[in-house]
This record gives sequence, C-alpha cells and structure tokens, in this order.
Amino acid sequence: MYSKGNIQHKNIFSMRYFSIIIISILLTSIIPSFSQEVAQPLITVSTDRSSYKDGDMIIISGSVKAIVEGTPLTIQILDPNQNKVQIAQIGVAQDGKYTTAAQASGPLWKKDGMYTVKVQYGPPSVVAETNFEFKSVSSTPAMEIFEVDAGDQGTFDVEYNISGGIVKDMSIDFEGLSLIVSIESTSDGTITLKMSRELIDAKTTGGEDDVFIVLIDGTQVISEEEITSSDRTLTINFLEGDSDVEIIGTFVAPEFGAIAALVLAVAIISIIALSAKTRLRLMPKY
Repeated sequence: MYSKGNIQHKNIFSMRYFSIIIISILLTSIIPSFSQEVAQPLITVSTDRSSYKDGDMIIISGSVKAIVEGTPLTIQILDPNQNKVQIAQIGVAQDGKYTTAAQASGPLWKKDGMYTVKVQYGPPSVVAETNFEFKSVSSTPAMEIFEVDAGDQGTFDVEYNISGGIVKDMSIDFEGLSLIVSIESTSDGTITLKMSRELIDAKTTGGEDDVFIVLIDGTQVISEEEITSSDRTLTINFLEGDSDVEIIGTFVAPEFGAIAALVLAVAIISIIALSAKTRLRLMPKY
C-alpha cells in the first residue's frame, strides 16, 4: 500500500515531467523560427543557370531586405582572375526584389572558368556573391574566307568569323585607305577579321605599328587587336541593326600595282623622248 505522502510525491513528479515535455515542445517550435529570422540574409543573388557559353544570356536576380529609397544596386561580373568584364547599376522594386540580364559575349570574355557575380547595395553597404562556369571555346565559330578584290593586285583572302549576323560583302575604299565590311546583323554580336598586312595596314610616320580607326555606320568604336609580322586581327562588337563596319588604316593594296607603274613609267619616258625630238625638229638650221 502507498501512503498519502507517496501518492502526493508521485503526482508532483508527474506534473513536473509533463511540464518539461510542454516546455520542450514550445522551445522546439520557437527556437527554429527565431534562428531563421536572425539568419535571413540582408541581400541575395543567383543566376538562372550554373554554366554558360559565349553569347548566352545570363539572368541575374535576388532581393534586398531593407530598401534604401533612390539607391541603385551595383552588379559586377568578374572573370576567373577577378578582372571586371561587366558592371551595371539597376533599381530595386518596392518589395525588395530585382532582376536583370547580361550577355556573355565581348572582348573581355576571354577566359574559360568560374566567373563571379557580385552585387552591392546600401548604405549601409551589403554585398552578396554567386558563381557560374563560362566556356568560350565550344561556341567559337570556325574561320571562313572572303576574297577581297584589290583591282590589278588580284584578290586577298580575309579570314573571319561572326556571331549575331552574316557577312554580305567586303570591299576596299582606295581613296579612304579602308576595308569596308557589309554585314546583316540579326542580334548583338561580334566579328573577327584576320587581314594580311599586304592588304591593309596602319603605321605611324616613324614606321611603327599604329591602331586602326574602326567605324560602325559612321560611329567610331573600340576594337581588340592581335598583331603578327604578316597579319593583323581585329575583334569588333556590334549591335543588332548595324550594317557597315569600316576599318581605316594608313595603307591599302594600291589600285595600280607594279605592272601598271612600269607601264606608266614607259609611257612617261616615251612622252619625254617624243617631246625632245619635236623640239629638235623645231630648232632653226644655220
């Protein structure tokens, strides 16, 4: 038989045990939600895919926890060596979300590997990063050849590749010392041209290599160039709707070559000889 004291002690123990269970349940439900609230990042960023190739569109999105009125969000894309390949500033929606797009193309997208998207917002300044893989080799189009007519000099082969359009024609402007490339662009893209120095070149008055002037539909643009002893290769970005790419140097294959110059020289000598005979005939005889 249990005494009255034993029964009371058992009831107290049961109540304490029940209370501990209730408190444990409450703490289990409260602590995670508190932890989640504390761990919520001030800014997030992500891309729609984990890898891209040359010419792909990258969709960048995320959110900020605290909106600062009138403050843009800065987005940078860095190559594997942490060099900047693109930078932009965009607005943030009222709900704190943002999204933008960037195209993986251009002269700065050189290296294959892991690229970084870095976003910054503030004040106070907060930063978030994400990564994606970029591959350029698989999407590089093969070089094609276009025969450029250089008059009596014959033809010159210009190697080229193009993304975002097609090449319709190439011609020499002898008076303008330039090569004109007519394209039909269906989107933003890039054209690479490998040109013989015998066709077109750019030199300073001291005989050193100089830069080409590159115009697209009359507007000067910046190009990337590789130079060898025999060729010069230009990589030029264009926009959808662009049509004429003009490369201006200091020399183009002369419209009249060595044979024409020889014929001209013979003609000049003949004229001089004929003039001399004429003068002799006109001289008075004594």
